[in-house]
Amino acid sequence: LNKILLLFYSFFVPDFEENRNLPQKGRGKRQSEETLNITTILQEPFTMREGGQLEGFCMDMLKELSKKLGFKYSVSVVKDGYYGKLDKDGKWNGMIGEVYRKEADLAVAPLTLTALREENIDFTKPFMHTGIGILLRKDLVPGSPSLFSFLRPFTKETWVGVLVAYLITCLCLFLVARLSPIEWSNPQTENNQFSFLNSLWFGVGALTLQGAQPHPKALSTRIIGAIWWLFTITLLAAYVANFTAQLNTNNQQSTIMTFDDLAKQNVIEYGTLKDSSTLNFFKKSKHPTYRMIYEHMDRRRDYVLVSSMDEGIDRARNSNYALIGESASLDLMVAKYCDLTSVPQVIGSREYGIVASKGSPWIKKLSVAILEMRESGDLEYLRNKWWESSCFNQEGSWSPMEPGSLGGIFLVLAIGLALGLLVALLELVLKSRYSTDQKKSCCGAFAEELGSRFMKT
Repeated sequence: LNKILLLFYSFFVPDFEENRNLPQKGRGKRQSEETLNITTILQEPFTMREGGQLEGFCMDMLKELSKKLGFKYSVSVVKDGYYGKLDKDGKWNGMIGEVYRKEADLAVAPLTLTALREENIDFTKPFMHTGIGILLRKDLVPGSPSLFSFLRPFTKETWVGVLVAYLITCLCLFLVARLSPIEWSNPQTENNQFSFLNSLWFGVGALTLQGAQPHPKALSTRIIGAIWWLFTITLLAAYVANFTAQLNTNNQQSTIMTFDDLAKQNVIEYGTLKDSSTLNFFKKSKHPTYRMIYEHMDRRRDYVLVSSMDEGIDRARNSNYALIGESASLDLMVAKYCDLTSVPQVIGSREYGIVASKGSPWIKKLSVAILEMRESGDLEYLRNKWWESSCFNQEGSWSPMEPGSLGGIFLVLAIGLALGLLVALLELVLKSRYSTDQKKSCCGAFAEELGSRFMKT
């Protein structure tokens, strides 16, 4: 009997315990246990392969969305390498095709919302806004004019350094002239030609290469004057050279600032990616300028249309070629290559969204999560993270001169000023030694002479 009861317990009780832990009927599977198949495409910086792992803006955004909504996911790169368009047989290829055929649950990539795509699949709320822009070399785009462009050859720090050097030099000249007995032209009338105002005027005259009265007589004041002349000659030579480079850069620039400017010139070639939504935008547009641009690209299709972004960037950097494309991708190229820039005008506003099949319950959930990320600033943070620029000079092929470039001449000026002060003190010591009487010590006479120099008017 005991064996029969034990056998009964071993067969039925475990099943009862297991069934007690099963979810109740109608409860459904928890979201955290659901694994979604994600398709994407390799495009910097949205999705990139690094060390066998996928990373980028879209991967970081997907990670945040999975935390918010509690789902697991596996990511694979689209097999045919396309974003998604209708082929000759009327079938969708690329990521759109994989989602449409339900081979993937979601497509997380820079997919543009279009009317044709929206008819066949569903988009979430946009996670990024973009448009169509123009990318070309910096020397083909004019810089913004300024009333104070004459100050641009030097940085603000350099100009401040020059002003401080001028004031210190004039002050040293004034002090040395008062210390040196040779600069007192008439000891009876106690007259010194280097007053503080005259010292300032002497410094200005040297800066303008015009010279100014009074002329130094003593060795000490001549040392300071000569060092200041050397400083000003070097400074003006550097200013003229950098200002000339700035003017030459501006003169070489064209006037490509808008799409209208691009269409009306024939010096710079322009094109876009083959079979892209950008090309399709110009093809369908009824705007006269955009039609002119499309007709040019269609007429020279074999020459101006590029097969990849890398090919377009290479042509833009090494020839007179302007690449037309989506501004989000162009902004990345500007941040990556310091010799490229984009024009201010952006047309054809468009949006990127996550794609799911028609009627997918994930569209609503993902849209709310994307809006939350936008409101909290998470999307802006990811944008700044992956579009961070390493270019600090945005002014063209020349750059304002930094203080470090003129550090040597500032050092020579400081040494010259110190030498002038030392020689002036030596001149005063020698005068005190020869003019003292037997009742006064040499040090006492020196102190008396030193005090009298700054009591005289």
